[in-house]
Amino acid sequence: MTPYNTQTLETETILVVENVSKQYRLGQVGTGTISHDLNRLWYKIRGKNDPYLKIGDTNDRSTESQTDYVWALKDINFEVKKGEVLGIIGKNGAGKSTLLKILSKVTAPTSGSVKYNGRIASLLEVGTGFHPELTGRENIYLNGAILGMTKKEITSKMEAIIAFSGCQRYVDTPVKRYSSGMTVRLAFAVAAFLEPEILIIDEVLAVGDAEFQKKALGKMQDISKGQGRTVLFVSHNMAAVKSLCTRAIVLENGALKFDGSVDDALTIYAERAFSNGSTIRIDETTKRTGNRNIEFTTLAISNQDNIATQEYSIGDDLNIKFKIKNNSGEERSEIGIQVKSSEDMPIFHIMGRDSNFQLQHSEQDEEYLVVIKDIRLFPGTYTISFTSNNTTGHQIFDNLEEVMSFQITDGGKYTVRDLPRAAGLFFLNPEWRKL
Repeated sequence: MTPYNTQTLETETILVVENVSKQYRLGQVGTGTISHDLNRLWYKIRGKNDPYLKIGDTNDRSTESQTDYVWALKDINFEVKKGEVLGIIGKNGAGKSTLLKILSKVTAPTSGSVKYNGRIASLLEVGTGFHPELTGRENIYLNGAILGMTKKEITSKMEAIIAFSGCQRYVDTPVKRYSSGMTVRLAFAVAAFLEPEILIIDEVLAVGDAEFQKKALGKMQDISKGQGRTVLFVSHNMAAVKSLCTRAIVLENGALKFDGSVDDALTIYAERAFSNGSTIRIDETTKRTGNRNIEFTTLAISNQDNIATQEYSIGDDLNIKFKIKNNSGEERSEIGIQVKSSEDMPIFHIMGRDSNFQLQHSEQDEEYLVVIKDIRLFPGTYTISFTSNNTTGHQIFDNLEEVMSFQITDGGKYTVRDLPRAAGLFFLNPEWRKL
């Protein structure tokens, strides 16, 4: 049976992914594959399953492979309803782009099947499906034809596509002369206005400027809510996922770890994407930039009882302890600590000088403690970033983005009522009076 089937599904279901897996062979392409192909053919003639489907590592890029095969995706199952906006999130290498390429028919699954109703339009990479020698206008006709539209249909939407893209001046210029931002503007306009039943968008919108990203997100909302079309959206911009998507799935090492509400998906993603430790030795992380004149060596968080933990209640203290190493004899520096929500929204940024504290360095190795009293954040997952600069802020010594995380789990000593994330960010209990 073909892995792709256009057929009549349930009334409200437009896409069904059943047991989809994708296996790749590691190493140089073409090395030793003839013997594997002959072996596969021999098994097929005898009516037996492919022997290489029984082996293969999970898709964990941080570990060394034990075989020549890896499962980029393994047994993925989910359904999408008409008009849904499905967010697909996960760390780099989780299998998101592989899944979208399978759904877009760029590559076929090793096993499993995809069933769908209607046309699928994809925007996976900058300029996907564009011919560099053709003009923007000619590429619009080309893409429309690939989607199965007539020339008359495409012509009727031509002006709207060009106007939305903002490329009026260059639409009759070969695409090879476009910048990456111009290319993605035109590509998105084509995919959105040619009215596919299913629109697949990968991270490419990040190439556009802030104005176009806002415009594109608004258009996707119109497509899903106003026109009832389906959108599959992959992004590392958690705020965009939260505002646009009606449901989300989380991929990890090629496996489906969660399928459900967007808020729960973002929480699970944050818990898995960031460090699981309440104490970190910084030489283990790769998320750092700077000249290392002064560098962080150890980070730790604990509560008011000095218990190292990642779980806190409203009203607890959050103790942040860090060790630094002075590699260049700097006499003074400034430390900044930023906390963000799981939607990548900055919550607060603290610096020593705001508390009339100066970092005067007299030793090569020093340790500091920052105490955030009576934390009032609503339940959810939060990340912590650290930066070390010179006192003017013009020179970055060490920058660690979202290197730690912690969770607020409940109302603690203040309240037992349910505190849904949709209700806000900060918990307050002001004085009430009857007058």
